[in-house]
Amino acid sequence: MITFENVTKQFPDGTTAVSEVDFSVNKGEFFVLIGPSGCGKTTSLKMMNRLIPLTAGTIYVDNKRISDYKINELRWNIGYVLQQIALFPHMTIEENIAIVPELKSWDKNKIKNRVTELLEMTGLDPDTYRHRTPSELSGGQQQRIGVIRALAADPDIILMDEPFSALDPISREKLQDDIIDLQKKINKTIVFVTHDIQEALKLADRICLMKEGKVVQLGKPQEFLTNPANDFVRNFVGSSHHIGDDFLLKHAVHQLSDTPPEDAYTVNVATSLQEVLDALSNRDEVYVTSQNNVIGKVDRKIMVDYFATSLKKGSEKHV
Repeated sequence: MITFENVTKQFPDGTTAVSEVDFSVNKGEFFVLIGPSGCGKTTSLKMMNRLIPLTAGTIYVDNKRISDYKINELRWNIGYVLQQIALFPHMTIEENIAIVPELKSWDKNKIKNRVTELLEMTGLDPDTYRHRTPSELSGGQQQRIGVIRALAADPDIILMDEPFSALDPISREKLQDDIIDLQKKINKTIVFVTHDIQEALKLADRICLMKEGKVVQLGKPQEFLTNPANDFVRNFVGSSHHIGDDFLLKHAVHQLSDTPPEDAYTVNVATSLQEVLDALSNRDEVYVTSQNNVIGKVDRKIMVDYFATSLKKGSEKHV
């Protein structure tokens, strides 16, 4: 879907923000760019929709060089969500969401139906919210509108630049859960920039960790936890060589609220941490059995919570 080939970005002052980077983002993938400040992650994101021109190399979208697209054609197919929500304050929520569809000359009824659909999709009652202005919404609600505004014209790609970092922890966790649920419904190609490793582990299908303009490690979340490429990755993730040594699946299991489906994937309660992570790499959840009886289930969020607790305990030991 999106491919970087030997991409470099050098600014006029001589700063090289991105240096000979290669990676690909698959269609329908939730791809997270992460790294310390100044690593090149936001620059890489902005080059995808030509907000920043690249210096060397090539970026492809759908096997076509981005330089070969007309700028409006490219950007109308790429939704963009910023940390600074940038809703127009004197426009209603409906008017904010409708901006790109109106620019694309959509029929008024089609736009109205699309606004209704998107508000319902994110748990906001259309009759209540469509005529409100941004100042009448909480920070979390405003950011939710920012997300669905990027979806309004049904683009194939969504770029998200630290969209939740300015929110309080409770709102942030709620929006993370919302975006996971939303992605299951819309199946877009999402490129998400964050500096928060727990957020990356929770959201990503794959993570690309950058340092000083280069890719240090690219892979599935569990690979960063169990097989860090070097000390920089290990320190960034915050893991130690012993993370998971005391893992017992029975302590991570959540009780069931309903009956498991007939085709449920199961693992035994004695299963190792690596085997659990492998099982969750290509499915949303796994069910846990003991003596041939299902006793609960685990999913990616449960495992992220486990690692977050383990990492916190590890850091406290070294205080």
